[in-house]
Amino acid sequence: MKQRVIAGNSISAIGLGCMGMSQSYGPADEDESLRVLDRAIELGCNFWDTADMYGAGKNELLLAKALKKHRTQVFLATKVGNVYDRSLTSHQDQVQAGQARIVDGTPKYIRKCMDLSLRRLGVEAVDLYYLHRVDPLVPIEETVGAMAELVQQGKARYLGLSEAGAATIRRAAQVHPIAALQSEYSLWTRHVEKEILPTCRELGIAFVPFSPLGRGFLTGAVQTTENLTRGDFRLSSPRFHGENFQKNLEIVEVIKGIAGKHAVTPAQVALAWVLAQGEDILPIPGTKRVAYLEQNLAAADVQLSVADLEKLGKIQVHGARYSEENQRFVQE
Repeated sequence: MKQRVIAGNSISAIGLGCMGMSQSYGPADEDESLRVLDRAIELGCNFWDTADMYGAGKNELLLAKALKKHRTQVFLATKVGNVYDRSLTSHQDQVQAGQARIVDGTPKYIRKCMDLSLRRLGVEAVDLYYLHRVDPLVPIEETVGAMAELVQQGKARYLGLSEAGAATIRRAAQVHPIAALQSEYSLWTRHVEKEILPTCRELGIAFVPFSPLGRGFLTGAVQTTENLTRGDFRLSSPRFHGENFQKNLEIVEVIKGIAGKHAVTPAQVALAWVLAQGEDILPIPGTKRVAYLEQNLAAADVQLSVADLEKLGKIQVHGARYSEENQRFVQE
């Protein structure tokens, strides 16, 4: 596996997003998920990504089973900030108001959740601790200050942010070094190119794209939403609805054409494009199946031509990436 760098650490160029093993993309098989984690290590994929909210803690518990064998080989990342247990949050006024979604960046919440994550994961420290979403009610300096205390205590080695805007990244970096920014980035989500990615490069922050396969759409596997099960995140995405969905299918045809020329899969083309955007980019495609893991990791060896990259770069997406409710918690 080719390597890239986060805070001086050699990391697999393609990591593993673990969310789908516990939520958002239909049912998963725990035994198969554990096989995915074992196979990832065999193939040199040592960058695993989870969060306390994934399955309301269940994803961290799942990873703990694999970490008993592989902890020394894994660069482990988890996240805090999206409230998964309303009894824990400091924002009880939002709970009482029945707010659908709550983000909590208060120092008290950060400290409490770190200890819970360590307990579920069965580890003494995580390598990378992200703020999952920025709390609009708490200055980023306070949140990152609390996270920095966790580094001093040896509970986290490095800090990261997720879906933070350029100005927030700069403010956070003045409190404590930020090792990585995780945000959505793919052939159909490119807002970070304007300010966020240049800011990361200026400050020496690695960039970790989540959903580099467009939530599975860019693989060509989603030709209809009729097979998506209740609770699947994509059913709430404007890009998977009506006319937007039909127009976006044209994107897949472009990707398929290039894939055929190289005798690879559309997923590998989509990942190869992301990797080609810079050596400081480490995508974390998610999967819960061994076959897809192997396919994704093989994308590190796919070489696209300049003409391929130019053609792919002209792709136009239809529809917003989030519903109005979810869009409120991202900074672009």
